[in-house]
Amino acid sequence: MGPTRAQFIQYAPAALAVVPLAAGPWSALAAAAAGAGAWAVGASAPVLRSLIACGLTTTGCGIAASEVLAAGMNPLIALGLAVPAGAAALAHHRNLAGHIPAAELTPATVTKDTGTGTGLTSQEQVIAAFWAEYISGPTQTEDRKLIQPGANLEQLVLQVDGSQVVFTGIITLPPGQQVRVREADIASVYHVPTSQIELGDPKHYAPNALPVTVHLKVPAEQPQIQTGAPTTPQELWAAYVGVPEGAMPGTTLTLTRYDGPLDWEGIATRDRKAIGTVNLQDLAGNLDLETIQIALAPGDKPSQMGIRVMREHALMHGTMLSTVVDELSMDSRGYVRAGTYVDGRPALLPLAQPGSGARHLYLVGGSRSGKSGLLEQILLSAHRSGIAVILASPQAGTIAGASLAAYLGDGLDEAMGALRLAYAMLLDRESRYRSPAFPFTDVLILVVIDEAHMLLSASSPHHDEAKAIVEQLTRRSLKRGIGVVLATQTPLAEDLGNSTIIRSQLLIGGGAVFLRCAKGQGSLVGTNAVEGAEGIDLSMIPSQWPGQYAKVADRDMSGLATEAAAAPEDGTFGLGYLLTPGSQAVQFRSLHLDVPPVSLAGGEPPVGIEHCDAWRERDAIAQTRMVDKRGKNLVGSLADLLAAAEAAASSSQEPAAHHNPAGLHAVPGPARPGGAPAAPDGQELIKPRILELLQEHSIPMTAETIARKLEIPATRVKPRLSELKKRGEVTNENGLWKAAG
Repeated sequence: MGPTRAQFIQYAPAALAVVPLAAGPWSALAAAAAGAGAWAVGASAPVLRSLIACGLTTTGCGIAASEVLAAGMNPLIALGLAVPAGAAALAHHRNLAGHIPAAELTPATVTKDTGTGTGLTSQEQVIAAFWAEYISGPTQTEDRKLIQPGANLEQLVLQVDGSQVVFTGIITLPPGQQVRVREADIASVYHVPTSQIELGDPKHYAPNALPVTVHLKVPAEQPQIQTGAPTTPQELWAAYVGVPEGAMPGTTLTLTRYDGPLDWEGIATRDRKAIGTVNLQDLAGNLDLETIQIALAPGDKPSQMGIRVMREHALMHGTMLSTVVDELSMDSRGYVRAGTYVDGRPALLPLAQPGSGARHLYLVGGSRSGKSGLLEQILLSAHRSGIAVILASPQAGTIAGASLAAYLGDGLDEAMGALRLAYAMLLDRESRYRSPAFPFTDVLILVVIDEAHMLLSASSPHHDEAKAIVEQLTRRSLKRGIGVVLATQTPLAEDLGNSTIIRSQLLIGGGAVFLRCAKGQGSLVGTNAVEGAEGIDLSMIPSQWPGQYAKVADRDMSGLATEAAAAPEDGTFGLGYLLTPGSQAVQFRSLHLDVPPVSLAGGEPPVGIEHCDAWRERDAIAQTRMVDKRGKNLVGSLADLLAAAEAAASSSQEPAAHHNPAGLHAVPGPARPGGAPAAPDGQELIKPRILELLQEHSIPMTAETIARKLEIPATRVKPRLSELKKRGEVTNENGLWKAAG
């Protein structure tokens, strides 16, 4: 049986490359014969042009070689003329690759050495040549860059089975390097769809050796008659999601990974139109899934959206705080580890912007959502990063890591005092640093406001003052090295005092974390819309993972000595969305506090604030109201503020009868030593009780705690504490009072 058409066209150039050296001018006859043969077997026009070019090149080389030998010149010169002849033959092989019918390829199942070409069939040589030309090298030109130099294709095997042509191999690199060749790269080289490329999963192979399978030719898909209900993800998508009344009308689904009907990933695409806001609840209903089983990943193109369906949520088991201690300190970009994204990548949030200033953070989370745990984690990160903290906690005793703060306002009035001090520090730094850029000779300060709605909402007694101060802090503080972390229970506008300034400045100046909220209070649409988090309803984040109710119920809780510790997967604490500047909100989960964050501080004292006028007068400033009775005219300079604080301190020492309501008369008390009348309202009787309480208890207390234990209004206790401090009988450190000595 004679050679096939494809074999004739392929081996003719090889013969032409050898004949010139032996036959000299007679190679012209060989070239003519090859051309005639190609014409006779009906070669295509591109193949014929390539063959003629190869014949002309080899003929010229043969004639030149013959003349060199006839003239008695060095035979090495004649041998060197074989190089262009061989190059012409190789070029013909490459031009031939797209024109040899796959049906004429012969099966090859033996392992070959692609580096030297030993044992490779001609078809495999073409495959290997294309790989070296465009992917691995070794040559690279200015107008064409290699995909990954050195990523060689080893153990090449070509298989031909009827209408299917497949080659397999292993992409190898030296130890220590990682394969970066992707399906799309290989598809562009061999001109096949990306779906016909299969790369090994790096999780199951060495990073420098990945198997690859390329389907050069696949059987034509036979049309199938659709019967019954749709079953595959693409069918479900077309039937329920992409329809006009679906969650993502006009879209089609392309699967990128499929491990079962409840474990797959894909990309939804809408032809030449933006997908827009996606309602996660509607999408879950279309696919007949729990909301928590679906995660969306917006891409760079508005016409595409990544989809992930999970049988078991990727974040169910959480990331332990103790395992990522080294990632809690700020990196060179000012970011710290806050948790883990749904795709397994570390979730980072910014605390500072090196060379520019601090960053803000907007934190939303209802009861039992993990908000307090994330705040404790932020306090620890600030401590480990050398950032001083002013903590305002209106709800006393709720932050376990409060001891890491340089100043603590624990309780409603004390939290307002912490805000006043933060604003005073801003004024102080503005007076000391006149240039637009803060030179960072002082530490960064983080103003953490927990349960901010207790200060900012219209029902708060401090509403006007707190709103004015927080607006100024969020607007002006970043360049002065002061960032604001503001936490509320809902994203509702009233929780921020109906101030659009506060929300916009928080989002522009940093990022946001959205955790679970109460039903009906977690929508991020309408007046509560946040750019980058469109369509998210935080109230739809479940409090338990699907199927966890039964697991908890099956536990043996008998016996008083039984210790039943909740595992991370039992609840969805810390599950939510992280929004960083310039990105879309991505599902993540904060770190699971398997150890108390404060225990990782190493017992070191809190990071201190620089000794300046505002810090030295912090106690007086914390008790000085900074707006008038109408809530307007916020104090605008440090000098005015210090003068107001001094005036307030002087007025607090005047007889209390000055503050009595009209029409009431103070009853004279026992005389003081020296004949001075006793202070009205039993003020002198309060001080001994305060001293006795502080001496009996060795732990420091806030003014609110002292007032609660003595059953005396805090407004009467605080002035007495200030008087005792001036007499040197008590001390105050970060808002905590204790007996002197």
